[in-house]
Amino acid sequence: MNIFRILGDVSHLLAIIILLLKIMKSKSCAGISGKSQILFALVFTTRYLDLFTNFISVYNTVMKVIFLICAYITVYMIYVKFRKTFDSENDSFRLEFLLVPVTGLSFLENHSFTPLEILWTFSIYLESVAILPQLFMISKTGEAETITTHYLFFLGLYRALYIANWVWRYHTENFYDQIAVVSGVVQTIFYCDFFYLYVTKVLKGKKLSLPMPV
Repeated sequence: MNIFRILGDVSHLLAIIILLLKIMKSKSCAGISGKSQILFALVFTTRYLDLFTNFISVYNTVMKVIFLICAYITVYMIYVKFRKTFDSENDSFRLEFLLVPVTGLSFLENHSFTPLEILWTFSIYLESVAILPQLFMISKTGEAETITTHYLFFLGLYRALYIANWVWRYHTENFYDQIAVVSGVVQTIFYCDFFYLYVTKVLKGKKLSLPMPV
């Protein structure tokens, strides 16, 4: 396991912790897309079914369990514990626009036509677009809290580090997974504008704001 993979996992975990601390400390899930969190929970669920069939390492198993638990705790906080603070009006992205094509693509393009492999492929494709409801919500409201932008930054950083991980593995192990790489690049592209705004505004102490949709 190389340093890019480890840093990517740490960045991913840090993003989730930031989001959970934000919700617990403020006792509010305002500005957070519950739909994106549902998609991430679905991503982890379909990807980590191999917990029951394949042991890789203690590190791998522990990280998978942590991500699963955190994902469902986040969904619980948004839709149950702090549901009165949930902005359902602005969290209006239609999930079928993502789930239908992702499901179809996972059946058409996969490494092998088996249930676990199709579900793993589904999780890879879905993760590449799971953040769209959150970005849509920010564009609809026109702004985001600083702590939410930190969450998004570390989530995007995780994907960027994983691209570096794939480059490293290609050069050192001659390993290349086209499905994972292409999906990861697509996901990182979605963060590009946000990265620019994060560096030029948030890191300078300004509040991130976006043009309101017409």
